[in-house]
Parts: sequence; structure tokens; C-alpha cells
Amino acid sequence: MTLIIWQLIMAESPQLKDSRLDLRITLEQKELLERAAAIKGVSLSAYTLSLLLPAAKQDIDNHDKLVLSNSDRNLFLSVLENPPELKGKLKSAIEKYQEKYRK
Repeated sequence: MTLIIWQLIMAESPQLKDSRLDLRITLEQKELLERAAAIKGVSLSAYTLSLLLPAAKQDIDNHDKLVLSNSDRNLFLSVLENPPELKGKLKSAIEKYQEKYRK
């Protein structure tokens, strides 16, 4: 881990760290993580956070975004600009709703 990444992690959390995260892992997994942290010259906690926080942010970003292909985007915008005519049950449901709640 570079010094810059470490500084970014630390800059994001100047507040009191009063929560814990416990992981159940095998001895081999722990030794592997400890070795990787030692290579980077940081604590196991710092090493773990440096990998988990960006991954968590990426997962949240991926969940919150909708990425459309060019053709899907064009179709979506076309339907917004030229909505199809309402028919059948949807049309009658909207009309009933409007009659009931428009006063």
C-alpha cells in the first residue's frame, strides 16, 4: 500500500473508532494476510481496511447505478419523449385514481 492510500484511509476516519469487526478465518488465511500487511509495512487492520473500504464503496456504487447501452438509452429517452398511449386496465386504473383524488 502506498503512503498516499494510507493517508486517504486515515483522513476519512479522524473520529473515534469505537466499533469492531471480527472475522473468523483459518490460521493459513490469517498468516497470509499478516504476511501481505508486513510486505506493505502496515498493520493487519490497516491492510484489511485498505482493501475492504474501496471494495465496499465500489459494490455500493455498482448497486446504485444503472448503466445502459447506447441503444437502451436511446429507447428509454424515446419512450420518455413519446410515451405510448395508455390502454386497458392501466388506463382505467389511472382514470379511477384521478377521479378519486383530484378535487
